[in-house]
Amino acid sequence: MSIEQRMEKLEYYCSLMLDMIAPETKPFYTLVIRHGLTKEEVEHTLRLCEQLSEQYKQQKEEGFVIFTSLFHEFASSLHPNLPLAETIDALKKQQLFVPLMTEFQRLLHTFNE
Repeated sequence: MSIEQRMEKLEYYCSLMLDMIAPETKPFYTLVIRHGLTKEEVEHTLRLCEQLSEQYKQQKEEGFVIFTSLFHEFASSLHPNLPLAETIDALKKQQLFVPLMTEFQRLLHTFNE
């Protein structure tokens, strides 16, 4: 069996295993796998969320009520393979950066009206 055939087989098995687990338990990781991100790309996304989450907390403490700049930074820095709304929902459902993602959902809803 060639390396290409073995890789195809592994990719197929990974897709089957992804369908076997309940995607609702880890929706962000499911999204990452489905869109083929690398470990470095995922780590970049999580670092971005961590930084924005800290800025969000700081701005809230300072009395800010509008966070569109954080939202735009997230949207422009998000990996192009990750759909914005789906990523925000997945992070929130997986209990990652919940206050920030809740705010981003609100802003997304406002922009879509």
